[in-house]
Amino acid sequence: MNQKNVYDLAQERLEVIFREFDNIYVSFSGGKDSGVLLNMCIDHIRKNGLKRRIGVFYMDYEIQYSMTVDYVERTLHSNLDVIDVYHVCVPFRVTTCTSMYQNYWRPWDDAEKEVWVRKMPDDALTVGDFPFYDRKMWDYDFQVGFSRWLHGKKRAGKTCCLVGIRTQESYNRWRAIYKNAKERYNDYEWSTRIDEGIYNLYPLYDWKTEDVWVANGKFGWDYNHLYDLYYQAGVSLDRQRVASPFISEAIESLALYKVIDPDTWGRMIGRVNGVNFSGIYGNTHAAGRKSVKLPEGYTWKGFMEFLLSTLPEATRNRYLKKLDTSIRFWRERGGCLSDEVIQKLRDRNIPIEVGEGTNYKTDKKPVRMEYQDDIDIEDFREIPTYKRMCICILRNDHVCKYMGFSLNKEENEMRRNAMRKYDNIVNDSQ
Repeated sequence: MNQKNVYDLAQERLEVIFREFDNIYVSFSGGKDSGVLLNMCIDHIRKNGLKRRIGVFYMDYEIQYSMTVDYVERTLHSNLDVIDVYHVCVPFRVTTCTSMYQNYWRPWDDAEKEVWVRKMPDDALTVGDFPFYDRKMWDYDFQVGFSRWLHGKKRAGKTCCLVGIRTQESYNRWRAIYKNAKERYNDYEWSTRIDEGIYNLYPLYDWKTEDVWVANGKFGWDYNHLYDLYYQAGVSLDRQRVASPFISEAIESLALYKVIDPDTWGRMIGRVNGVNFSGIYGNTHAAGRKSVKLPEGYTWKGFMEFLLSTLPEATRNRYLKKLDTSIRFWRERGGCLSDEVIQKLRDRNIPIEVGEGTNYKTDKKPVRMEYQDDIDIEDFREIPTYKRMCICILRNDHVCKYMGFSLNKEENEMRRNAMRKYDNIVNDSQ
């Protein structure tokens, strides 16, 4: 029996999706993955003669390569016979790692209209179109709010948002798909529940980067030709991303804007704090990249204290709060480490307390220990060290993702409040 390839498996998933969901939309970014997913859906509708339309949700972050803007416009305008376009230009918060002063910026902020990088599209949906919008919202909060808003607007029985993320790309993307098996749709491992009757589905979750490009070539689909320039510039396939340019994952290649799209680069510099510095030093040890060097005469703890002393008070306190939380966590609960890493710590005579088990779904063991200055082992990212905190500060990693932090209690509460406010608006209108 011939084994099915990823394309055939994705087609089977689309069969399920179009059969069981009355409201379908694709989250489209202008990148290679969401582009292939959208093309597959459009082909599926046309080849099967389906008398239905799908939505395309495009969150416009204002600052994009002009080639990305051109590709998005080509794709949306050439498929209006089968798609409904939701081109969103909203000033939600977006993480930035370019500045020690700002941990976020706002695309399309009316207060910054004079320095917008480009003119807002005429067909854009703005703040007034979304009653659930709140100034405290981050971009990911808006995504959730949008799915609930569209579900209600369409009076749908079941809504799904198709997302072109693949588990190959990163651990965080793997976790987004597999984080809660109980919240799946009909136990499909490529699904997660967002709300009652609303799901995120990932038809390309098992694809590799090579599969994406093979599909584009085999079926002659249009794609973002920015990737051609990435390739010519020597950017590896796994580092070629079309995303908000100021997030941690994009900082290393920020300087490419200067070469590929100099007009956009010129306007970016005056739009978000720290862009020029990040463009120059974003791929060096000065920004916590590659080999981070400890200045002569310092310990990592001392260097951390020096770095903190250079920061604005609010930023400094934010890092100190994260550090205090991490220290208490490793002292009281302990982090999960493999037997191999535990042995490496013992070989170096690091004082540790190893527990027998944990509530987390892992074979690793909980290890309680004090913060170390640095540990010269390959797995140092798993160990609580002041060096890791230094790297977060150098990278302007305000959330401390490099240390394994996600949203804190305060941030999650802000998110819940925004969702409760939206619920009240919906209920009042019914």
